[in-house]
Amino acid sequence: MKRLLALSALFLAAACAPEEASRQARQCDVSLLVLGVAQDAGKPQIGNPDDPAWTDPSLQRYATSLALIDRRGEKPKRWLFDATPDIKFQLHALNEAAPTERPTHLNGVFLTHAHIGHYAGLMMFGHESAGAQNIQVFAMPRMADFLAQNGPWSQLLAYHNIFAAIMEEGEAETLAQGISVTPFLVPHRQEFSEVIGFRIEGPEKSAIYLPDIDSWEEWDEKGARIEDMIADVDFAFLDATFYSGDELPGRDMSQIPHPTVSHSMARFEPLPLEEKEKVHFIHMNHTNPLLRPGSPARKKVRQAGFNVAEEGDEMCL
Repeated sequence: MKRLLALSALFLAAACAPEEASRQARQCDVSLLVLGVAQDAGKPQIGNPDDPAWTDPSLQRYATSLALIDRRGEKPKRWLFDATPDIKFQLHALNEAAPTERPTHLNGVFLTHAHIGHYAGLMMFGHESAGAQNIQVFAMPRMADFLAQNGPWSQLLAYHNIFAAIMEEGEAETLAQGISVTPFLVPHRQEFSEVIGFRIEGPEKSAIYLPDIDSWEEWDEKGARIEDMIADVDFAFLDATFYSGDELPGRDMSQIPHPTVSHSMARFEPLPLEEKEKVHFIHMNHTNPLLRPGSPARKKVRQAGFNVAEEGDEMCL
């Protein structure tokens, strides 16, 4: 209960904070709502008993997820981007922002890949929990095959709690008038599935959601430059797993590659301020100082012209 109250407070603060131009009042017809900003295991993370977030709910953060809301018409339409282990709390927050008659109703779920923080929440739609009916799960071919061939995910399909809508790279999924979602492949660990990001197109504005990638430079080699994608949208939610390369003493960081925030800021330094302001760093590991309010790292990011995503942020599309 404390956590839910804390998230409600965050939502209220996000709606009212004057210094964040991207935080909009919830009067948008179509919007993106940030439901989580942490790396897959959230904050605090299992096995880290000294994290003050265990005893201070205001420091707790959910695994990274966005909601796309279409309030046009009599009933809102709602889509999730990634189904996290924190999905029950995130659906509760979504229900407060865009209530429906059935609290578990979703028009679809878009999955980026088969790492635990991005699909494990599907289990809550199952027979032992929500007992959902025919929730559309948008997935790339390998991701869809992984769900179909492995329990307990295969049971969700067998019981018709979910059904798979298989996507193709670069092919837009039209969701409603003026709203579409297009997947694009990115280099990242692919043990069980492809790894993708999404371009989310609204009636007036657009965004990219890219919570996981190995490096910008590896993507360069494949002919895709992140700067070009930033220039082509209004909001860019980008991988910020680690602030720097020294956050995990004793761990080989090459085994968990991500572009550090420090490196991203250095790379993006030549961009004009209006391009930098589009960037919202997200998917922060529990060690990332950006999760600490008022930290020097957080101030440095803001002073450089970038944003740190917060639960409760809402962007009009």
